[in-house]
Amino acid sequence: MTIHYKIGEKDTRHWGNWEIIDIGQNYIVKKITVHPHQTLSLQLHHHRNEHWIIVSGTVLVTIGDSQKTISENTHLYIPKETKHRLENPTDESICFIEIQTGELLDETDIIRFEDIYGRCQP
Repeated sequence: MTIHYKIGEKDTRHWGNWEIIDIGQNYIVKKITVHPHQTLSLQLHHHRNEHWIIVSGTVLVTIGDSQKTISENTHLYIPKETKHRLENPTDESICFIEIQTGELLDETDIIRFEDIYGRCQP
């Protein structure tokens, strides 16, 4: 497996930012911050699973057909091939840790279905 990221790499997005905090043989760990009232795309991945740990704030998550509000110290598992999304409905930024595991761990494995920033594939 080829990993194209480096520890400490950062990226800014419309909704907030992320930073790579660890990389291993078949995993990547990101610290993700989502600004108030911002939403990540409804998406899935064919090659990776994700584990989310909410470390600050309250978020609205969609996993498959289920939607729920969760708060800090909550862990979620998103298996590959499962549609998912995270929204920050609050007036404060939130932070979560994302652990990606699988055979392909880069941005090419994102299939977007809905996105308020216009990033869906045709």
